[in-house]
Amino acid sequence: MGRGDGHDDALRRWLREAGGWLVVDGALGTELEAHGADLQDELWSARCLVSAPHLIRKVHLDYLDAGANIITTASYQATLQGFQSRGVSREQGEALLRRSVQIAQEARAIFVEGRSKGPYAARDEYDGVASRAHRPVLVAASVGSYGAYLADGSEYTGDYGRSVTKEALKNFHRRRLQVLADAGPDLIAFETIPNKLEAQAYAELLEENDIRIPAWFSFTSKDGANAASGDPITECAAVADSCRRVAAVGINCTAPRLIHGLVLSISKVTSKPIVVYPNTGETYVAETKEWVDSAAAGGGVAGTDFVSCVGKWRQAGASLVGGCCRTGPATVRAIARALREEDAAADADTDDDYPDVAGL
Repeated sequence: MGRGDGHDDALRRWLREAGGWLVVDGALGTELEAHGADLQDELWSARCLVSAPHLIRKVHLDYLDAGANIITTASYQATLQGFQSRGVSREQGEALLRRSVQIAQEARAIFVEGRSKGPYAARDEYDGVASRAHRPVLVAASVGSYGAYLADGSEYTGDYGRSVTKEALKNFHRRRLQVLADAGPDLIAFETIPNKLEAQAYAELLEENDIRIPAWFSFTSKDGANAASGDPITECAAVADSCRRVAAVGINCTAPRLIHGLVLSISKVTSKPIVVYPNTGETYVAETKEWVDSAAAGGGVAGTDFVSCVGKWRQAGASLVGGCCRTGPATVRAIARALREEDAAADADTDDDYPDVAGL
């Protein structure tokens, strides 16, 4: 298993400051649409970097208000190649990538300032449960997979075709990664990775580009044992574990019912922190670009029902928990509350271990 260095240590320090866990935000696209954004575009949420940056900032603030420690930038679908296909120059595309980080940083500044005054002054307490007054508030630059750029659903299959080699993937992601890193996020989130090949490309890029910002790799799975492509999840996690610049590894945009087993499998091959942020259990249909209820197949879970599993996931080894597609601030608020209540229960159990010495 990989040994920690400065990248790993930074994340572990933030985890200690937060009491052992960090809450990741939820879906961006769903919330942007709820606020009136039109995302019927191959650029998806990245379209709002041009048309509605104020809505992105608003969603970030909603998640911070709900208890998120980590907000992810609106760059999941933002690629230089994708922008250029829509007539955006390379220079403008790079500016939009930097802007995605800046918007999140602006939201953080507003939130942190509001801890002591303004509209967010009293919001370090949620649902009557006090939270840590100085909990970490971090910005993670989102790097979507090659399949996200293709916009054909292949981030859920990992089927990129034989012509897509590791070198081709590195060339695709290289400049985008460097621009995002230079914008100064706290973390880089490589999200919805469907296969081992892309994880290997990312790991090599982190080394070759000398990226000194802690990264996490999160994979997708359809069966609870393998990445979406069929590569064993243990092999995928081992790639992340072997890269000293990867600070955490885990799963996102996967049915909640599969998370516990995946965490157990990942923990066998890495001692790095584990991040999980499942979707609501629905299935994405690439042809119609819609999410459909998969409850009949045993995969569906209502919006916040999976929150009841958070304690189980944490006990299995997850220390960063959030939501992905179709989740929102209400889900994140419930996750944060569940983690705090679990801490309170653990503290109570510890107190019970000591004898009552009153009167001695």
